[in-house]
Amino acid sequence: MGARTKARKRAADILFEAEQREIDPLVLLQDRVIEPHSEAAVPQYTVELVEGVLAHRERIDELLETYSREWTLARMPAVDRALLRVGAFELLYNDDVPDVVAVDEAVDLARELSTDDSPGFVNGLLGRLLDVKPTLLD
Repeated sequence: MGARTKARKRAADILFEAEQREIDPLVLLQDRVIEPHSEAAVPQYTVELVEGVLAHRERIDELLETYSREWTLARMPAVDRALLRVGAFELLYNDDVPDVVAVDEAVDLARELSTDDSPGFVNGLLGRLLDVKPTLLD
């Protein structure tokens, strides 16, 4: 697993854990950053992903709900929500990551971490965002 793939997984883990524990993801992220030599330490790209998702979360969530075809965020598995948020952030707001890589990485992590139906769902939803991306951002 490459360094960026591990960073994406850690970002999704932090977003997921914060949601499950009902705590601020930035607080959890800061706790992980403080322990640089522990197993819970996070790479810089994880920090960038979590902070980026949170900075754009309202718009990301709005787009995920709009294009998910009758699936609310609340109805989605929590792991899928976290992966979709990371994938959508990379797809829409991180020009350093090719669009196809953002989608493929989210799908691969869904295959590893979530349900049997999740890779297809994640691929379909991020694929729709990719299709409409030119009309989404000014």
